[in-house]
Amino acid sequence: MLGLIEIKKEAMSRFDVARLWGCDIVDWEFVESVGASGSLLLMWDNFLFTRLNCFKGDGWLCVEGFLTKNNFKCAFYLVYGAHVRSEKLIMWEELSYLVGLCQVPFCFMGDFNEILHLEERKGATSIPASAEDFKEWVQDLQLVDLPLTDRKFTWFRGQSCSRIDRILVSLEWLEEFTDTRFLKLVKDEWRKLGDDMFTNKLKALTVPLRRWHMDNFGDMDNRIKKFEEEIKKIDDKVSAGSYDGTM
Repeated sequence: MLGLIEIKKEAMSRFDVARLWGCDIVDWEFVESVGASGSLLLMWDNFLFTRLNCFKGDGWLCVEGFLTKNNFKCAFYLVYGAHVRSEKLIMWEELSYLVGLCQVPFCFMGDFNEILHLEERKGATSIPASAEDFKEWVQDLQLVDLPLTDRKFTWFRGQSCSRIDRILVSLEWLEEFTDTRFLKLVKDEWRKLGDDMFTNKLKALTVPLRRWHMDNFGDMDNRIKKFEEEIKKIDDKVSAGSYDGTM
């Protein structure tokens, strides 16, 4: 599943989508741009996901269906958050209503145009009211905010940096993908925390997640250097003409 936002197009043809996807084994849904508001494009492999329903709103797109491999019924939401607080509140309300309507495990992804924590905006000294609204919405739906593994911020302009792009999934979504290493860790750690307050569980979860990140990505610089050295050795052999048919 691939979502693109702000592509500034009023229409998408099958040729356009196939060119972006890389082949024509693709299905998609599209919300056209309106004025300065960017469009939304959600694409997927039609052998892996079957669409049953589609819902569209101002700044969001939802596709409900099932994953063909395990017949897992679910919903994907692509979101481009509003800039004004009043419009954000309307969006959160619409999405909450849709979650209740579909009644399936779900995954939100996109640019929410809002932070959840103070450290997600460089130099910030306080959290705006709209961020408190967003945090309340996340807590009400009991969403799990999947952490980034390669960067701290996702939006940059001059000296300003924020984390406003994210993936939020339901607890039922994590329950389904128990064979995925990271998601299994999140689910197991969440259960260990028992019946504590939701916000306290989120804070406590940062400790095992930080440990997981260090275990999997903490030595990345040395691993990259090792691969670069191996590539150079192969490149030198090829340049010197000393290589076999499998090189």
